[in-house]
Amino acid sequence: NNNNNNNNNNNGSDINTTPSPTQTLIDTIASNPTRSISFSILMTLCGAALGPFLDSYHSLYGVLTYDTPLVFPLGSYLTCVTTYWVPPLFGVAAFLIGWLYIGLDVVLEDSDQIQPSVSKVLIGISYFTFQYWLSGILFAHVVDRASILVLMSALAAGGFLALDGTLSGFITSAATAIGGPLIEVGLISALPGSWAYHYNDAGETGFFPLWIVPVYFLGGPANGNLARSFWNALGKDDSAVSESSTMGVVVGDAELLPSIRTGIQCSVCQGTRAVPCPNCDDGTYKTYGQQVVCKGCRGKGRVICRSCFSEYGDDPNDIQGIRRLMDQMPD
Repeated sequence: NNNNNNNNNNNGSDINTTPSPTQTLIDTIASNPTRSISFSILMTLCGAALGPFLDSYHSLYGVLTYDTPLVFPLGSYLTCVTTYWVPPLFGVAAFLIGWLYIGLDVVLEDSDQIQPSVSKVLIGISYFTFQYWLSGILFAHVVDRASILVLMSALAAGGFLALDGTLSGFITSAATAIGGPLIEVGLISALPGSWAYHYNDAGETGFFPLWIVPVYFLGGPANGNLARSFWNALGKDDSAVSESSTMGVVVGDAELLPSIRTGIQCSVCQGTRAVPCPNCDDGTYKTYGQQVVCKGCRGKGRVICRSCFSEYGDDPNDIQGIRRLMDQMPD
């Protein structure tokens, strides 16, 4: 009977301990507003800073023309040609793409907290810049639309596979490739007077050539890896607890503090309340060719022991209580 009661208690501790992906995203944002705000500001500033330089390639090489251009000499040989609403527009775009990546990573549980290296982030931005520049060069040398479209599509596909390859990344990149041109249709159609601009080749659409679509697509990985890098860096000191689908709460590698040891013996965890995470090796594993941090244990490599969880009198549905418990554990 006692064994049955213990089994029932252990089984009961598995109920409703894992929130839905959407709730996890909401909890993640709400648990650390400073992280979310800082992330939003960084993405917006980066988009606003880089955008005019990318846009300038198309202005300088005749892809598009602004009715009221802003011209900034950059030394003796370089010039930036853009207009005053471009920085905020690119800033908003980076903000949206960044949050789409982070949100979809969590909701689709692709967010094994993918951690691109600094080199991959910089290569992605450089590669996207190269594609932007090359499209302008090809247009200036009167290469036909179809050839530019094929080359830009190949660069976009190859770049995505090499720099990202995740489902969340594909959805975001596809949304960018569709949404970006549609926004341009609205801008070209609605901007008044001195705000206006136009493509010098209206192309197949009557607004722009189709090769602009894969250029937008590659903006996904460039912004996405930067977003993941910022998000991970800003969350390094976040002590909020995440539950995995199989084991639940995270614990550190260290033994429990004396104040929360109860002397309960467990043959599984030897009284430490911690067991190796079943989903990874030492906190990370490889997926899609990338080394990622395990979502179940948040890179700790250990999770709470479920065999003795109920013996400590902790409520598995009291997430805040469990988090307070975790706060008492050393890092």
